[in-house]
Amino acid sequence: MNDVVFPPSLWADTAPPRPLAPVLNGTVETDVAVIGGGFTGLSAAIEIARNGGSVTVLEGKAVGWGASGRNNGQVIPILTSAEPAVWIKRYGAAGERMVQLIGNSANILFDLVREFDMRAEAEQTGWFQPAHSPGRVQLCKNRVDTWQRYGFPAEFKTAEETREILGSDFWYGGMLNPTGGHINPLALARAMAKTAEDLGAAIYENSPVTSYERVGAQWVIRTATGTLKARALILATNAYTGELAPSLAPKLAKSIIPVLSWQMATQPVGDNLRNGILPGRQAVSDTRGDLRFFRYDARNRLITGGAVIGNFDVANRVRAKASRNLGEAFPELGEPEMTHVWSGYIGMNWDRFPRIHRLGPDGWAWMGCNGRGVAFGTALGRELARAATGTAEDQLALPVTEPRPFPVHSIARRVAPTYLAWLKRKDLSEPKI
Repeated sequence: MNDVVFPPSLWADTAPPRPLAPVLNGTVETDVAVIGGGFTGLSAAIEIARNGGSVTVLEGKAVGWGASGRNNGQVIPILTSAEPAVWIKRYGAAGERMVQLIGNSANILFDLVREFDMRAEAEQTGWFQPAHSPGRVQLCKNRVDTWQRYGFPAEFKTAEETREILGSDFWYGGMLNPTGGHINPLALARAMAKTAEDLGAAIYENSPVTSYERVGAQWVIRTATGTLKARALILATNAYTGELAPSLAPKLAKSIIPVLSWQMATQPVGDNLRNGILPGRQAVSDTRGDLRFFRYDARNRLITGGAVIGNFDVANRVRAKASRNLGEAFPELGEPEMTHVWSGYIGMNWDRFPRIHRLGPDGWAWMGCNGRGVAFGTALGRELARAATGTAEDQLALPVTEPRPFPVHSIARRVAPTYLAWLKRKDLSEPKI
């Protein structure tokens, strides 16, 4: 068996190790097949196995190798632009159920961590979205009102309260959701895999799926060395759907644009500074399109990131930009050195709404995390598991749509990084509310 090499990252350096599962060889039968060993696939496997079902996960590399093990680790209980009223307008009752799933997503993740005592550096300290301009303060107020109307504990914070939360007067107010927080994402993925296996799920790693098809009453999933037959199928590959096997699901792969998301970590921040900078240890993502985001890890490093326009010397340029951003908001930090810099794909689509797709009888997929896949992907995995095991569709938060591939996808993918220029310009103007 060939070992899987993880891209260098803070998470690869700090997550508890996990022995690689075997490669799929020969023909295996199961009730539910899951393609993808990230948060969604592993959450689905846990839900099925804990209820006595037979479930098998096929992972092309190793669990957490893709986006689930490379992100910032923020557990955010809302999506980027998919507001509750629009979900309901588009999808009716299914949209209402989706709003509830999104609003509960952080609690679903943290409850799972606590129930199975997962070693994931989990801190449910809240998620805070500070307003980067006076006009965004009203936007935050509106979002607070909206989520409170649906029964969730969002809170508006004034400029003074924001200063106390962040230790900076760089922002103007904001929205706090106390159910959010942060985790070590690779540690969580590995802990979820162990939990799934302990409950009876089978996991095969280093087993990239090359094709799947419906044959009679079964799904037949093929790898280079084996075949998996199943009654039901969950495709949980998201941003990496076209990366390991371009022929796997080309229509779905072309319905999103994989965009590199850059993350990095500072040296541990000393107690003298940490007591004044983000003392409550919340996860923070502000209202910019050219997002500023940060949080502490278990070793008191600030985990942040960013994006730059163009494809030249990206790692060094984004490192310098993120360092400047932290220094601008927290002058006492200076421009901190970044000890780790890494990246991974997020799946973006045209309107930043996740999409649920039906592959056929008892076959499900979702695409388009849009940078909010930690809490949402985990919660959605549980929902897809329920769909695959017979829960009635009118009880599920699964508004189904047909895939909409991007025209000239290869060109759209190449020019996607320039989208940042439009976001930066938009950040300078106040929203029309």
